[in-house]
Amino acid sequence: MTRIVMIEDNKDLAYGLANNLEIEGYEVLVEGDGAEGLRRVLQQPPDLLILDLMLPGMDGYRILKSIREAELEFPVLILSARGEEVDKVRGFRVGADDYVTKPFGILELLARIEALLRRVGKSEAGESVPAQLAFGDVTIDTTTRIIRRGVEEVILTPKEYELLVALVRKEGAVISRDDLLHDVWGHGGPILTRTVDTHIAQLRRKLERDPAHPDHILTVRKVGYRLAT
Repeated sequence: MTRIVMIEDNKDLAYGLANNLEIEGYEVLVEGDGAEGLRRVLQQPPDLLILDLMLPGMDGYRILKSIREAELEFPVLILSARGEEVDKVRGFRVGADDYVTKPFGILELLARIEALLRRVGKSEAGESVPAQLAFGDVTIDTTTRIIRRGVEEVILTPKEYELLVALVRKEGAVISRDDLLHDVWGHGGPILTRTVDTHIAQLRRKLERDPAHPDHILTVRKVGYRLAT
């Protein structure tokens, strides 16, 4: 499972963001102190670091500088209320891979995290898939991750996208909730199957003409789901 460390001293923000990331299938560790956060990532480097700049113990710039001096190359996304151009330039100069200012949109942040992980080969996505997939009036461009229903572009979260691709690749065969949890989220367990159901409901809302009576994303009672083309 992809492991993300977040160094953020705002407990409410950290809790909310960590919850969203865990729903998307990431393992998340949170540190509120800069010096302790640096110690953690030096001892056990994560797949990605989300880093605030204004922290107790040690500021984010010094943390990032120390990480790069240690020749650790995992992606770092700065998440800060400091939105001036000079702050962003300094962040990139000391080794940041992306910079998001607070307040932020959660969907955009999730997409940026997914893009950073994909860039370094740590995306949760599965095997390679064809460049174009389709069912009904829905088309999926897997090279750009753009989904259209008819001519209208549909915005999916990273995990909604991966769930949809997992269903399409089965070419109408039934796939169980446990298999979807394993393939898309990297883990399983009966308590977590509700996560699949919630994401399926979102896909139906965005892609079906009548989400209550879907034509394509179908439930197979007591088993899982299948996609009818």
